[in-house]
Amino acid sequence: MNKRTIITILLAVIAMAGKAQTVKIATIKGYSPALDNSTVAACFIENMRVASDTVSGGHFTLSVPVEKLNQCYIFLRGKGCPNYLMTLYLKPDVTISLTGSDCLYPLWQVDSPVAEQRTQNRIVEHTSETIREYLLLNLADAPWEKLEPLCTKLFKQTMDILPSLPVDAASLSELELVARHAKNTKDFPYKQQLEELFAATVARAPKGFEQELTMIHSFVYPTHVQQVGEEAVDAELFDMNGQRHNLFEALSDGRYVLLDFWNLGCGPCRMAEPEMRAVYERMKDRLEIIGINQDKPSAWQESDWSKKIVWKNWNDGKMGKGGVGSRYCDEDAIPYYVLLSPEGRIVWKSVGYGQGMFLGMAETINGPKQDNSPNLSLAVRHINVCPDRTTIAFRYYGKEGYWFRIVGDSYLTTNGKRYRVTATDGIKLGEETVPNMKASTATEGIMGDMYYCDFTLTFEPFETIPTTFDFKEGDSKDAFVIRNITIEK
Repeated sequence: MNKRTIITILLAVIAMAGKAQTVKIATIKGYSPALDNSTVAACFIENMRVASDTVSGGHFTLSVPVEKLNQCYIFLRGKGCPNYLMTLYLKPDVTISLTGSDCLYPLWQVDSPVAEQRTQNRIVEHTSETIREYLLLNLADAPWEKLEPLCTKLFKQTMDILPSLPVDAASLSELELVARHAKNTKDFPYKQQLEELFAATVARAPKGFEQELTMIHSFVYPTHVQQVGEEAVDAELFDMNGQRHNLFEALSDGRYVLLDFWNLGCGPCRMAEPEMRAVYERMKDRLEIIGINQDKPSAWQESDWSKKIVWKNWNDGKMGKGGVGSRYCDEDAIPYYVLLSPEGRIVWKSVGYGQGMFLGMAETINGPKQDNSPNLSLAVRHINVCPDRTTIAFRYYGKEGYWFRIVGDSYLTTNGKRYRVTATDGIKLGEETVPNMKASTATEGIMGDMYYCDFTLTFEPFETIPTTFDFKEGDSKDAFVIRNITIEK
């Protein structure tokens, strides 16, 4: 090794050391005597966990790398801790102290020199009783029907205090949460107050918050979200290399297109990947998948998980705030899936992942044309229309040991008329059926415990053979419908 090489290496080492020293840290110190020693404290920024610590003697310390003002979320997983994210604001080289006497950490005292945290503290203080009630119900595993009214009450109280607070990152973030909730809530009771609050906020907002205000405006005055049966709308995205693409590129070759809205921190998104991959490999000639990531582009591009995705892996740069998701997703939740027909029509939408839904989707694509929105695990495979009966072959996919049930008052409907079930084969109406046929050769993981059940239902004959009909599993509130089942003539 010559002298010049040695000098070059030394300079590189010095440069790297200098770069490492520029990483700035914010410190979060927490304490409560009620915390169990097995409790894990974690800090998340932009859906990514950036620091964690295990509680010892009621104490935890989080060292968080930050270069500027950052909003972060604190989550404590342990005995007595609620499933709730606590919002904090961090700056480089500051220390924030969290102290409490119980496990309800979102209500703990927060001592911080950050101005935005003082705004956040005032909002929490004003809404603390409602938050407490929500946390206690959360710990009791209360159903959403009991939690939802508290959310609405909480957002009303937030709107009440916002006019007295400065317009900053904290108050605008809370206003965005209220606006998101209003957008996703049918007949939100305080819409007028929200509109007036937004107008007043715009009038007194300092420069530099234009992007945040545009986002809030999109929730207060939302654009139309495309529904099942409507035409798809195009959008521009980019891939891992920064190359631009349009959604409609994937519709040009006659395949179905599945839009998969996801982010790196979403557990169900990752859980769904093995089944999606199995279906994609099996259905490449008939199905394209477009993963639409909602993380910060740099985090998405650097992730090992992103790099192993085998289908189209795109991003619109909006991080889930507006963008293409606002045109397709009825809820601000992920994973969210939208299936487009080769003609560009929306045939299915769903939030969340349930085992068997993508295998069922493959069946619907390979079977008669059908719009199966509520329960894609159940698919129509064949239709036999005769003068004296109509027989339909179904397949249901599910997790090993999980049952399904078809109620006795299921029927077909077309042109305003009903045709009731007259016979069954493979199941008994109204009784629980556990799928017993293995759906995959896999022996472990998600695919290892996937099963299916084939059965047929026979219905009264159609008076006149229709072009399309619907299958309805009764008329109860939660009944699902397979719409626009097409009879090929």
